[in-house]
Amino acid sequence: MKKKVASSYHWRWRIGLLLSVLVLMVMFLKLQTFLMLPQRSFTHWQPASLNRRIAFLFLARNRMPLDIVWERFFQSAVEVNFSVYIHSRPGFVYSKKTTKCSFFYNRQLGNSILVDWGGASMIEAEHLLLAEALRNPENERFVLLSDSCIPLYNFTYTYEYIMSSPKSFVDSFLDRKENRYNPKMDPIIQRDKWRKGSQWFSLLRRHAEVVAFDKTILPVFQKHCKRRPLPEFWWQHNTFGDPSKEHNCIPDEHYVQTLLAIHGFENETERRTLIYTLWNQSAKNRERKGWHPVTFTYSDACPKLIQDIKSIESVYYETEYRTEWCSSSGKSQPCFLFARKFTREGAVRLLNEAV
Repeated sequence: MKKKVASSYHWRWRIGLLLSVLVLMVMFLKLQTFLMLPQRSFTHWQPASLNRRIAFLFLARNRMPLDIVWERFFQSAVEVNFSVYIHSRPGFVYSKKTTKCSFFYNRQLGNSILVDWGGASMIEAEHLLLAEALRNPENERFVLLSDSCIPLYNFTYTYEYIMSSPKSFVDSFLDRKENRYNPKMDPIIQRDKWRKGSQWFSLLRRHAEVVAFDKTILPVFQKHCKRRPLPEFWWQHNTFGDPSKEHNCIPDEHYVQTLLAIHGFENETERRTLIYTLWNQSAKNRERKGWHPVTFTYSDACPKLIQDIKSIESVYYETEYRTEWCSSSGKSQPCFLFARKFTREGAVRLLNEAV
């Protein structure tokens, strides 16, 4: 009887030892597998930045004619609250010799391109500006400006106005009059997503990423949205039939608005621009009417003009019978933070009169 008990105990001990060995082997194999897996690297992790910047994106030809205005504007700012990027002609460098604004020094893009007014190259330049500005994770807002823009308020007011809004500012409305939509764009760009508006925007970072890295909509614009030449240049184009009947499309007046509509972001935008422009509606020649904004010269640039622009509290969109009231958190506020087009002489007058 004792022999049987001892034998049973002996086998139980062996089985227990074997199970223990198996458990250790399984644990060892799991450890080995874990060590062989590629480990997550934390070398690129950075804490959230405390700096919240506005990226000011300038589309310029060569020199910045209103640099003296921007020098005063940025002087009142805290430098960690803004960044500056300029797209000018290739090879042009901003330095003490070429600009009086120290905040423009070496802020030109190194990969700029030649831009044709009214052509798709304008959109490509916007892409380059946004892509460069997006490299800085501190940039949260992206404001596109022309070289003829002036700020209407000081930096603090401008910064708080833009940063306090949870939305982008993109001038956008239905194109029901000029019929610039080209049916050849379908199905990538459908007619019900086609929009028109000013090219000058203020974008949230996620919207800026959509624009900068778009590889689908831009090629369609490059192919099917082209500006009809002005009448004095018709003779240079070998076209059949009446040149005035050619399809006319200005890419930069449709691209960002249409792209955001396609992505379903219209409810995340204020459908108005922050840059005031007065379009010439007095041109007798229909082909030229509305092609260029009014330029404010020395005689125009007076305190009353600036005050009149600042007092605008709504924008009416005729094609939609829509009045866009400018407000924030239910409170009325001025519609515009910037204005164009101003000559250098006009800007000097405004500075001298301390407007």
